[in-house]
Amino acid sequence: MAPHTVIDVMIILERSDGSILLAERSGTGYADGMLNLPSGKVEPGESVIEAAVREAREEIGIRIEEPSLRLVHVMQHRNPSGRVRVGWFFATPQWAGGEPFNAEPHKCAGLSWHRADQLPGHTVPYNALGIAHYLKGEPFSVHGW
Repeated sequence: MAPHTVIDVMIILERSDGSILLAERSGTGYADGMLNLPSGKVEPGESVIEAAVREAREEIGIRIEEPSLRLVHVMQHRNPSGRVRVGWFFATPQWAGGEPFNAEPHKCAGLSWHRADQLPGHTVPYNALGIAHYLKGEPFSVHGW
């Protein structure tokens, strides 16, 4: 039986100073203490755009209009255990609802802004790779094969 492929969406919120929003994982059992983009899995029957809009609302309490999301990178990733993920990275400098806030404190220890070209060393590698490809203007990558 072929392994199940997880489809993820990652939201790169951009400020005019070149910084992006990262969230510190906590209480999830995976990469706790590390930073990642606001993100999540696509639910059955949901498009990747709908998932990105939903995840932004659920995780950081903001509203993003679908047309303001730009697809900036797609990554097929296989981790050492063989699990396959396809990550859709969307970027936007536009959102409503004020300053993003930690809307899921049971999964997140806090939010912080960081320069996209100088990510902290404890950024989840999957996210850091996608951001690096985005900054280079590379629309697609494959990792783990």
